[in-house]
Amino acid sequence: MEGWNDRAPPRRIFGNAWYVGTCGLSAVLVTSDQGHVLIDGGTVAAGPLIEANIRALGFDPHAVKYLLNSHEHSDHAAGLAHLQAATGAPLLARAPAVATLRRGRSDRSDPQYLEPGGTFPPVADVAVIADGEVVHVGPLALTAHATPGHTPGGTSWTWRSCEGARCLDIAYTDSVSAISDAQYRYQDHPEMVAAFRRGLDTLAALPCDILVTPHPLGSDLFARLSADGAPPLADEGACRRYAQNGRAGLDTRLKEEAAGRKP
Repeated sequence: MEGWNDRAPPRRIFGNAWYVGTCGLSAVLVTSDQGHVLIDGGTVAAGPLIEANIRALGFDPHAVKYLLNSHEHSDHAAGLAHLQAATGAPLLARAPAVATLRRGRSDRSDPQYLEPGGTFPPVADVAVIADGEVVHVGPLALTAHATPGHTPGGTSWTWRSCEGARCLDIAYTDSVSAISDAQYRYQDHPEMVAAFRRGLDTLAALPCDILVTPHPLGSDLFARLSADGAPPLADEGACRRYAQNGRAGLDTRLKEEAAGRKP
């Protein structure tokens, strides 16, 4: 269950939140009787698999009203052009990611700019959403949270889903790894480091009963969705620990740069 382009069985996460991604790349569909919201598009090959998973669950892709994105790398954004064609939905992204998504390639503001596979099909219809802005579709309300660092436009999303009288906060949190190509040094970009740290503080404070990450193995999602409940799906401390891991990784990266071992 690791292949980025291997179709995973679609399944319910909780309430009206559904996993529709691949084995190695998350995509989440949040549904309502007035329309749906889809988060992330995977790779080029994953886009059609996500569409197929939406259909397999009995939902109409044309009922998707908005596409959202965690960050502007090809493993989470390259399938968005296909999904926009399949749904007709606009993509909402924070301002630092918009130009990259529209042209299908990043620039030197991205720590991984020179890595192979940095280009992807451009997304035609991209609109800007602000930090803290809420996306509404009928009863759905998903909030955007600025969590840059892995990329400039990194964004996490939170919403509340219910099963009967039990309601839980779900957090789809962006990647927190401080990795780069062979030229980028975080220590040369203090503004990015400061934004990274602010984003980690944001992550730690999110309403977060259920954590979902762009790579499902990053939050042990499939094990948590298993029937035996070990580990449990809901864990109110998960976002805090995820942020702590990101903070430790950033600190380690900066120490390695100072010692000349990175990049």
